Amino acid sequence: MQALLSLEQAPPLSAPLRFFLTAPLFAILAGGLMLWSGPALFESRWTPQALAVTHLMTVGFMLQAMLGALQQLLPVVAGANIKRPLLIATVVHITITLGAVCLVAAFLSSQPILFTAAAVLLFAGLFVFIVAAARALYGVPDTSPVIRGLRLALLGLGVTVSLGLLLALSLSGAFKVPLVSLTNIHLGWGFVGWGCALLGAFGLTVVPMFQQTPAYPAWFGRYYSWSTVVITLLWSATELVAWEPVASILSVGVVLMTAVFALSTLNLQRLSKRAKPDATGRLWQVAMLSTLLACALWLTARVLPMVAQWQGWPLLFGTLVLFGGFMSVIIGMLYKIVPFLVWLHLHHQGRGRLIAPNMKKVLPQNRIDGQALAHLLSFGLLLLAVLWPQWFAYPAGIGLVFANAWLLRNLLSAMTVYRDHLAKLDAVGISGAAKHI
Repeated sequence: MQALLSLEQAPPLSAPLRFFLTAPLFAILAGGLMLWSGPALFESRWTPQALAVTHLMTVGFMLQAMLGALQQLLPVVAGANIKRPLLIATVVHITITLGAVCLVAAFLSSQPILFTAAAVLLFAGLFVFIVAAARALYGVPDTSPVIRGLRLALLGLGVTVSLGLLLALSLSGAFKVPLVSLTNIHLGWGFVGWGCALLGAFGLTVVPMFQQTPAYPAWFGRYYSWSTVVITLLWSATELVAWEPVASILSVGVVLMTAVFALSTLNLQRLSKRAKPDATGRLWQVAMLSTLLACALWLTARVLPMVAQWQGWPLLFGTLVLFGGFMSVIIGMLYKIVPFLVWLHLHHQGRGRLIAPNMKKVLPQNRIDGQALAHLLSFGLLLLAVLWPQWFAYPAGIGLVFANAWLLRNLLSAMTVYRDHLAKLDAVGISGAAKHI
């Protein structure tokens, strides 16, 4: 873990931070769209409003946070330094933010030109990032499962982006593809081939370090990431050629790979040295339990026609995966990564002459606990909204806006601490500190 303490390997603070601060804005927009749409949003996974909310969370919240984390962890965990990180961060951030806005507007308006604009912007931004990250990883010795996992996660991101590009261009009228089949494959790669592969790689470092657990088993680090990508690839191929019996079996394998990650992480958390879990630990626990419930729901829908015929089960599945799973994990990671980065940069810039505020001063625990509770209440309201939209659609929207406005406020307060300390550094004659943000 020593590399995590080497600021020389880390990019400037503003490189990852711009992504972290943008992510809650998209979740706030998702809550606002729920309030504007009302119960109609929950009629089907295919309503324009449901598709817009889904992409506000995946291309907006999730992608922003994950790319920000990669900006930081590639250099300090894998020793893979992205060249000109501020330039790369600026280009990628602008293009994917504009692309996400265009995509959401396209779903709501059904304007072909907006689908084309979204496809071009998102593909351009993610192509720049993938190339920059691949160049950074090229030549780095394959000495740990984390490095292998990051490489495979980038491959998963590339496939997810390519499938999304095909779908967006098809919706723009450029050509026709089998929309339902390709959409399911796109979701499989986004959630498992990219999302779970990346969290599996991150988890090898951040779960033991931040939650004081034992390390993941050796077999998990050795096999999980590549097994996830290979099974998702095989399932995708059989799904495309409509080889139904094999595709059905492999789809179960894709879901079970997700369950393996959740069960392995829950087992480690059970062995944590902490007397009781902090907010981050609880968020990870909720995420893993929510993921297991999503897997169980998917498997139940495969064997029980009564569940499969219920139009609301895909919405319930998506809510468990997106809001209970990925969103909970990401919020938990932000509450560890952002205070740590603020402390680390201030510690380096202080040059031993002015002690940096510790992580609990950067972001007090009571603010974290309060916002984590707000997020969990919001998640509960979203589950109820799927079941009884007439009663809970509007409370769910309000809850999502409130919880993520609080998240944004907490992250901004950490930056206030950073800027205030920079002012103190300047006051004692340590010049040029403010240039590092």
